Amino acid sequence: MATNILMPALSPTMTEGTLARWLKKEGDTVKSGDILAEIETDKATMEFEAVDEGVLGKILVPEGSEGVKVNAPIGILVEEGEAVPSGAPATHGAANGKGGEGNTSPSGSPALEAVKDAGGKVAGAAGQPVPAPQPKGHAAPAASSGSGSNGRVFASPLARRMAEQAGIDLDAVKGSGPNGRIVKADIEAAQKGGGAAKPAAAQPAAAPAAAPQAEAPKPAPKPPAITAPHKAIPNSTMRKVIARRLSESKQTVPHFYVSMDIQLDALLKLRADLNARAPKDGPGAFKLSVNDLVIKAAAATLRKFPNVNATWTDEAILQYDDVDISVAVSIPEGLITPIVRKADQKGLATISNEMKDLAARAKSGKLKPEEFQGGGFSISNMGMFGVKDFAAIINPPQAGILAVSAGEQRPVVKDGALAVATVMTCTLSVDHRVVDGALAAEWLASFKKTVEDPLSLML
Repeated sequence: MATNILMPALSPTMTEGTLARWLKKEGDTVKSGDILAEIETDKATMEFEAVDEGVLGKILVPEGSEGVKVNAPIGILVEEGEAVPSGAPATHGAANGKGGEGNTSPSGSPALEAVKDAGGKVAGAAGQPVPAPQPKGHAAPAASSGSGSNGRVFASPLARRMAEQAGIDLDAVKGSGPNGRIVKADIEAAQKGGGAAKPAAAQPAAAPAAAPQAEAPKPAPKPPAITAPHKAIPNSTMRKVIARRLSESKQTVPHFYVSMDIQLDALLKLRADLNARAPKDGPGAFKLSVNDLVIKAAAATLRKFPNVNATWTDEAILQYDDVDISVAVSIPEGLITPIVRKADQKGLATISNEMKDLAARAKSGKLKPEEFQGGGFSISNMGMFGVKDFAAIINPPQAGILAVSAGEQRPVVKDGALAVATVMTCTLSVDHRVVDGALAAEWLASFKKTVEDPLSLML
């Protein structure tokens, strides 16, 4: 039976992606577990795995195509000896790497809609409606919930965490996301007792005509034309997502900021002593950075103040059981935040080696989704760039992010006398719906005390 291979949604924020590379050719045999292609999402390059067996009958979207919409057909899987349907759909948003509107196939001919008959076969027929086939690499969702035919429940990491904290059985929740995926809104609806959230109703094909006396709305003013010499650099998928999410954060999350100067001399001495004692190679080798100790200090402080390690929802503030810290890493395409899980329970050497591995794989685009999706608190450190002071934008749905600046020699007063110390300025950005001013000040004061007395991290 011929089956359409659809563009998968490989992250909760993914609406389109780039088909970077096909790892199978037309005519190749496909087995369950084989890697069909590499897909560039808004965060990383990920492998697309097959769950069905057959032959890759036709590639509809060539490798290198950008802007391929989620659930758009990218190929056709057929059984051994079966002919490839001539009317297979080829609507994929941008097969030629640009955003086109003609919905044409890679060869440029008009795409034909696919129709499934009662036996599930695909046949070509122009202009006919088609039930959306399920993408390879994802089990088909059950009609009543977000569970696949193999019993696996498809849910976003946030939805899973919310369900676990609220004691909700995901098998009983109907997903409203792509391919029946359970998302945040479904869990919120289940908490209200109203069942799973339903997909938004489709917009009518045409709006009713306005009353004759009503004045037509004025078009939005166009931005001024750029007349200076310039070159246009197309926005990557990651850059578009960063722009959208950070704009939403500043517009919808009530930020406020608390700053403190923190002396680093004791922490720098501890770091030097531990690095001098560390093995230079072998399984136990490590080399601590200031950022590693900052992560550990922030994790220990979050354990003391669990109400900062939280997320806002309209029904409740969700406090996380684990201290999972997202750490901002700069990559050529923008910014990504790999996560140090249960950071309060890990030693400094473990945090250091784990962070080096996560940062290296982030820069090469090899992070797994669970390694950068989630987290309850973020750290953004620009000390290595010599930045004296800055305020970071909150990474929703988290309620806090710590901006860490450079340590520098500054005059300080100690015991009534002028002295010189290594000082860094840290700024805590918090969501005022979750964290009040006094709580933010208490958290930052506790963090300062831990950094200035770093031996407490060894206890």
